[in-house]
Formats: sequence, structure tokens, C-alpha cells
Amino acid sequence: MSARYRWIVVALGALLGCMSAGTMFSLAVFLDPIATATGWSRAGISSAMTINFLAMAPASFLWGALSDRIGPRPVLLIGSLLLGFGTALSSRANSLLEFQIVYGLLVGIGTGAIFSPLMATVILWFERQRSLAVSLVSAGMAVAPMTVSPFARWLVSTWDWRTALLGVGLLAWATMIPAALCIRRAPTMTAAARAAAGGADMSTMQALRTPAFMVIALTYFCCCATHAGPIFHTVSYAITCGIAPLAAVTIYSVEGLAGLFGRLVFGLAGDRFGAKSALVTGLMIQATAAGTYFFTSHIAEFYAVAIVFGMAYGGVMPLYAVLIRESFPPHLMGGVMGAASLVANLGMALGPLAGGLIFDQFASYGWLYIGSFGIGWGAVLIALTFRPAPRGPAPLAQPA
Repeated sequence: MSARYRWIVVALGALLGCMSAGTMFSLAVFLDPIATATGWSRAGISSAMTINFLAMAPASFLWGALSDRIGPRPVLLIGSLLLGFGTALSSRANSLLEFQIVYGLLVGIGTGAIFSPLMATVILWFERQRSLAVSLVSAGMAVAPMTVSPFARWLVSTWDWRTALLGVGLLAWATMIPAALCIRRAPTMTAAARAAAGGADMSTMQALRTPAFMVIALTYFCCCATHAGPIFHTVSYAITCGIAPLAAVTIYSVEGLAGLFGRLVFGLAGDRFGAKSALVTGLMIQATAAGTYFFTSHIAEFYAVAIVFGMAYGGVMPLYAVLIRESFPPHLMGGVMGAASLVANLGMALGPLAGGLIFDQFASYGWLYIGSFGIGWGAVLIALTFRPAPRGPAPLAQPA
């Protein structure tokens, strides 16, 4: 049963990842309609996404640590409820400040309850094929631009943005709550399995002070700071280049499809060549592709860059979970992954706001892509210094 159920967990995780990421990032589709209908600035609307990531930062750590104690199911269920509620309630916002607080905080806290507990749970179900397993779960997030984003675009093209956003929130509830109820804790979290794995005496705070965690977290921060702005502002950037809105959304979808392929490729590469080697390679490609956006202006060029960029950023994201699993004992997975996500979300928070401020100041996104290029290569240099944390021997059995 366990051998078969672990792949069911992967499938459920992919669904939860798709809907949580798709719901939160649907704001990119709503950016222009909201600005047109309300007169709110792009920077102001974009800052709701920044608040998302700022809220996700501490929430990821707290939810991850809580899932270590009580299991993933209640945490994922609460997160699903908050995510749908925040999306639906924000569709009723009457001011920019109200929208920023409701969408930013509730959606951010709800999404923070999904990723870290989910990845920690999935990776603990696997001793082999870890990179592939977490990559398949993360692939659900890559499907979001091909499913949730076009659905949101259709809604906002058919109805006003408020009705459309409400529809996205209801869809999140309908899909995520049943999936969360089916998630079970991994067998490796039993007391006997934890003792056999070694490192049972290590605390979460001790793990967070190791050089291995510091390198992972800083790399994660720079990696997310690299791709956050390009991901969120790709649609708007393409529109400023004269591309029709519906065609611009397809660029986002192509990026997501490439990310799906990238997760599979880098997942298999991580199992074969090691997670660190696969990560460094992906970070190099990501940085170069982010900078290349600076030179794009036609639809064919956008598609070409989106394929490479999407494959790279999509492929590297699951590998951080594998590096954490290789360095720390299983009973700390939720807390350590949550702490790493905390730092990563601070990096993600930079992109949407920075892109909005850059556009409002210069009427161009050029400096956004130049900055992403530089930060991306910084992530490469940091990742090269990674060394797994010493785990220590498993405790010896006591004589009877």
C-alpha cells in the first residue's frame, strides 16, 4: 500500500501545487483589467503580490514546523481554506489599500501553508527517486499557467474583474480542499524510523545555524529574486511591446509548459548526477535567459526566451528540497524547508514591486531584466560553495 500510495501523494501534491500557485499568480492576469477599471497604479496592484511573498515568508516556516508536529493534512486544509477565502474576499475590495491587505495577507498566508508542508511530506515518502518525485509535484505549479491563467483570462474577458476573481477563489476551494483531505503522513515520521535515520537529537534551530542551510537559503533567495520579476511582469512587458493581451498570456503559458518539461529534465538529472550539479547548471541558464528578455520585442522572440527561462527556473526549484533532505534528519523537514521558503519568499517579494516601480519610473521594464541577470549569476556563485551538513551516526541499539 505504501509503495502505491506514495505516487498518489505525488499526484495530489501536483494538484495542490497547481491550484495554489495558479490562484496566487493569477494576479498577473488581473493586473491590467484592475488598473483600467479602478485607476489604481501598477506598482500599487503589484505590491499586493509583494505582500503575498512577505506574508508567505514567516507563514512558510510556521506552517512547516507545525506540520512536523501535527502532520500535513490539517495544515494543508487550513491553507486551502484561507487561500480561497482571501481570493474571494479581495474581489470585493473597494480601495487599493483594502485589496493589498486582503489579497496580500490572506492569500500569502494560505499559500505559505501549502508548499513547505507539501514538499516535506512528499520527499519523506521516497528514499529513491527523490528528485523525480518532488519535481513531479512541482510540475503541478508549471501547469498553472496553462490551466488557471487561461481560465482567469477567460473569466475576466467575459465578466468584470471582480466576478472573475471570485470565480478563481471558488475553483481553489472546489479542488484543493478534497485533495488536502487525502494527504497522509509519511511512514518515515514514525519514532523508529526517525531514530534509524540519525540526527534525532538535532533541533530545528541547530539546523538553521549550519553552513549548509545558510548556503541553501541564500542561493534560494537570489534564485527567486532573479525570476520573480520576469515571471510576474512578462504579460505586461509583452503588451508594452505591442503584443495583444490574449497573445501575451500565451507567452506565460509557454513559459509554464517549458517549466513542466524542465522539472522532469532536472528531476531526472538530479537523481543521476546529483542535486547540486543540476542546480548550478539550471541557475546558469536561468540568469542568462532573464537577461535575454531585455532584447526581446516580437512574439517569436518572447516564445524562444520563455521556453529556456521557464525550463530553467522550473527545473531548479524542486532541487532545494532534495538538498535539504540530503543534509538534515527527516523529523525537521517541514521546519527547515519552511525556513528556506521564508528566505526565498523575501527574494520573490522583490520582483513584482521592483518591476512595478521601474515601469512607473521609466515606462520600461529594461532595468528589471538587467538586475535579474546580475542577481542570477550571484546565485550561481553561492551555490558552488554548498557542502551537505554532517548528519552524525544513527544511535546505537542499547543492550537488553
